[in-house]
Amino acid sequence: MTKFFCIFLVIFLIILQFIYAQKSVITGKVTDAANKEPLYGVNIILSDKTGTATDMKGTFSLKAKPGNNIIGFYYMGYKDFTDTINLTEGQPFAMDIRMEVESKVMKEIVVSGGKREQKLSDMTISMEVIKPQQIENRITTSMENALNHVPGIDIMDDQPSIRGGGGYCFGAGSRVMVLVDNLPIIAPDAGDVKWDFLPVENISQIEVIKGAASALFGSSALNGVINLRTAFPSSEPLTKFSLYNGLYMNPERKELVWWGNTQPLFSGANFFHSRKIGSLDLVAGIHAFTNDGYRKDENEERARTNVNLRYRNKKIYGLTYGINSNFMYNDKKDFFMWENDSTGGYTQMEGAAAPLEGTRMNVDPYVNYFDRNGNRHSLNTRYFRTENDFTVDNEKDNKATMFYGEYQYQKNLINILNWTAGFSGTYSVIDANLYGDHYSSNFAFFSQFDKKIKNLSLSLGLRAEYYRIDSTETMSNVNMLVSDDTLKLPVIPVFRSGLNYQLLDNTYLRASFGQGFRFPSIAEKYTSASISALRIFPNPRLEPERGWSAEAGIMQGLKISNWNGYIDIAGFWTEYINMMEFTFGPYDTLTYEPIDTSKEIPHLYNLGFQARNVGQAQITGVDITLTGKGEILGLPANIMVGYVYINPIDLTVNLEDDTTGEKSNVLKYRYYHSAKGDIELNYKKLSAGISFMFNSRMVNIDEIFLQEPFGEMILPGFKDYREKNNKGYVIWDYRMAYRLPGNSKVTVIVQNIFNKEYMTRPGDIRPPRNIAIQYSLCF
Repeated sequence: MTKFFCIFLVIFLIILQFIYAQKSVITGKVTDAANKEPLYGVNIILSDKTGTATDMKGTFSLKAKPGNNIIGFYYMGYKDFTDTINLTEGQPFAMDIRMEVESKVMKEIVVSGGKREQKLSDMTISMEVIKPQQIENRITTSMENALNHVPGIDIMDDQPSIRGGGGYCFGAGSRVMVLVDNLPIIAPDAGDVKWDFLPVENISQIEVIKGAASALFGSSALNGVINLRTAFPSSEPLTKFSLYNGLYMNPERKELVWWGNTQPLFSGANFFHSRKIGSLDLVAGIHAFTNDGYRKDENEERARTNVNLRYRNKKIYGLTYGINSNFMYNDKKDFFMWENDSTGGYTQMEGAAAPLEGTRMNVDPYVNYFDRNGNRHSLNTRYFRTENDFTVDNEKDNKATMFYGEYQYQKNLINILNWTAGFSGTYSVIDANLYGDHYSSNFAFFSQFDKKIKNLSLSLGLRAEYYRIDSTETMSNVNMLVSDDTLKLPVIPVFRSGLNYQLLDNTYLRASFGQGFRFPSIAEKYTSASISALRIFPNPRLEPERGWSAEAGIMQGLKISNWNGYIDIAGFWTEYINMMEFTFGPYDTLTYEPIDTSKEIPHLYNLGFQARNVGQAQITGVDITLTGKGEILGLPANIMVGYVYINPIDLTVNLEDDTTGEKSNVLKYRYYHSAKGDIELNYKKLSAGISFMFNSRMVNIDEIFLQEPFGEMILPGFKDYREKNNKGYVIWDYRMAYRLPGNSKVTVIVQNIFNKEYMTRPGDIRPPRNIAIQYSLCF
């Protein structure tokens, strides 16, 4: 026995020595080829499928067998790098790898689709990406100006809609979730977004998800998501400054001019600075803007400042923490409806002007931790505060405070599976004369799995969300599998799934299905107000709306000489259940219930709008986008062109019962056809760009605006104006820029070149031709 044990021990030691003798050590550093910055998290894989990843300094160490080895370096947003190396037994092997940024547009890196970094071409849903250059080149005064030029997006009176998912809702509620750095920036009381609060001076990129995304982002993501990602510093300090001035020119109809011989002006300034100070990342921005307004009693002054701080801990591997903040003050008057369709088209109706002074602020502490085993932990929080002081009508004053927190865990198993899971919570306090004092709370759990099998990418996500306003919980009905009974639960469950298949080198097929939901905002449930002849009634019984969205699409990469891009074609189908819409009718002033006109004759003060659950709706359509950059005929060119067709149907309207032929089952405030595009060419120091926006006629609106005598009381002259002008429109903008010495540039832009008079929602004529000039400096 002892002899056998000794023989076994000798053989074991020989094998052990042989194994370790075969190992060589590969060490090295991976950096960005352009700016020499170390790249953290680069996946390094050998031909035997063993591997490692770079640390915060971009360095790595890996053991391998002697002889020829194929080693690969893979990093999101960079070109893959592979090499064959020959290792000598017992000898170290050093490598200095410089990875190049992937230049193909379809390889852009996005995070919104699955709350993790992915290539745009690997997404299972439709997405658009907007770069900061597109925002700066247009002399963007507010974020909605940039987003309104994205195919498939329409912003009407600050209310965003994607592929016709939303109409006009009187400034309350949103079916599109708007995020800044993956955290919601939707107001806790009105459920809206103020685009002028978003930092146009500090943008890394904007990502737009088209379709239901509630599984990851919760309520308000019923129609899609807009995520603004702010910038962080590179290896070198960067400072940018811009100053612009502009004026509104006279419209074609001279009777609209109320300003005499003095043109209304607007001007603004942006400042941005970023730098690294040891392990500290600092980003700061300042914005100021003043606008006389092209409409009487619609002037604005605002100032905004933001600071981002991030610290990379030197002692604890993978630990970063920081705080982001943004603060804005504004003094403005909003325009609601015209005085009449002729001389009063640019003049507020008496009693409609609402001057206010307001502040908005958010403070976002966060902590991120990555370990060497591929685990990622993120804790992101937000304090969001809004205050609106209506200086001449204190009954509309309101304040709202939101506390938000989200913990997220990610596990990245190389070539196997990506798992994202987490939970979030929101608590809001509302102090408002307009709709009373309320509080709300929201808690959610979410999880998503992403798996890649060769050319096939699969995604599956689930979310369960609890919501409460005051003492009222939101309940959902869950069908039982073993019977016809339903179970009421105080949570709303939703899920999403998707797949992406790479058919050829630059051809990607995708399909997805996602559920969505939206809780009613406090403003929709409790607002009681009168605006001139228009009254809005509260509806405390308003229930959440739900829906789903499905799509199938293809992304085809294109390369023409040195220009590369892609064309994306998607067919989509969306349905809403228990849809919330503002509906005109007679309502009891005490119970707020609809009045049965067959039993009771309503008075004038009973007439108004109320947010109601109107039933089911269906939107189908096609979305086509062409995007690319590079050189065409030797000239650098950037192109983004898109077309969207929708068929928005109200399924509650029965046309067979209509004997007059006047009913329409088309959802209100939508266009069948829309197209948008932007093309920019560069020649030496000169660049020129042209953009357009087309919308077909608006088929359906609230009938009250067209009926006598109420329509004339609310919007004088609107019926005749609509019959004459509701034919669709095309708006063209043109810009030129010249680069001066010292990294400075002068840009001139003319918006609405042909001075087209057009309208979006009733009583809202859009701006006439206007021209602006901007000086920008970068150093």
